[in-house]
Amino acid sequence: MHRIDQAAAACGRNPASITLVAVSKTVSAQDVQQAIAAGVTTLGENYVQEARDKISALENYPVAWHFIGHLQSNKAKYAVKLFDLIHSVDSLKLARELNKQAQKNDKIQRILIQVNISQEETKSGISVDETLGLIEEIGRLGNLSIIGLMTMPPFFNQPERVRPFFAALRNLRNQIQKNTIPNVSMDILSMGMTGDFEVAIEEGATMVRIGTAIFGERS
Repeated sequence: MHRIDQAAAACGRNPASITLVAVSKTVSAQDVQQAIAAGVTTLGENYVQEARDKISALENYPVAWHFIGHLQSNKAKYAVKLFDLIHSVDSLKLARELNKQAQKNDKIQRILIQVNISQEETKSGISVDETLGLIEEIGRLGNLSIIGLMTMPPFFNQPERVRPFFAALRNLRNQIQKNTIPNVSMDILSMGMTGDFEVAIEEGATMVRIGTAIFGERS
């Protein structure tokens, strides 16, 4: 948290405007419990089954759970029950299934649209050119609320090399904001991980997804 506060202060931003999502995939419920005791309030999980067990074990703790991995449509019913925010919606098919399950659960499911800003074939996400159209379609679904964008840029050992991708997501957000679309706000930019989150904050990130700096290297 100290590094987030420093990065925000260095570029004139309020540290309170940035949410730390502690990425707890493969981390035991006991270790997550220690992180919560140290001040973590938002957890990010990549796998529905693993998250289901962990959330159940920690159900008495007042934390938010976010889904940040690739989500298959057949897991939508579980995701809607488990997660406060889903970061990785990238197709109308998935959105429709989430909307259906949210309707069944009498819930407005908050989501982010995952954008493949770097156009990498190995990465999930909608292309930049198709993002606005997808958002307009999803905006018509009554049980979903789009609150921003997420991206996973290429991995570089030099954070400065990632900066253009973060700036591109911010610019895309700004373009989308100019359109008044129902059920859509662009308050959240989920971008930046352990190796590059300071640069992401400088470029406007409001959520940073950090695992290694909190829980150490994964086995």
